[in-house]
Amino acid sequence: MDAHKLMRIGWPSFLAACVLQLVVFALVDPLELQWAGRELAWSRQAVYAGGFFLFWGATLLSSALTALLGTPRSELDRAVE
Repeated sequence: MDAHKLMRIGWPSFLAACVLQLVVFALVDPLELQWAGRELAWSRQAVYAGGFFLFWGATLLSSALTALLGTPRSELDRAVE
């Protein structure tokens, strides 16, 4: 996969993760999060970073799937050969 195609997948997913980060953490206080009924023992910055990378990974998979489904059949056949 060339760098141009990776950027077409990575950049929109990065921007989407930024927007998700803004929306979610505008409504949720990271210090009040719980996991399995217990308080999360992470700092506020660690929750922000973990949330961002979680959002980025999810939107990266979504963008990659969109790119795969939008690829013409002839290009996919050439890649297999």
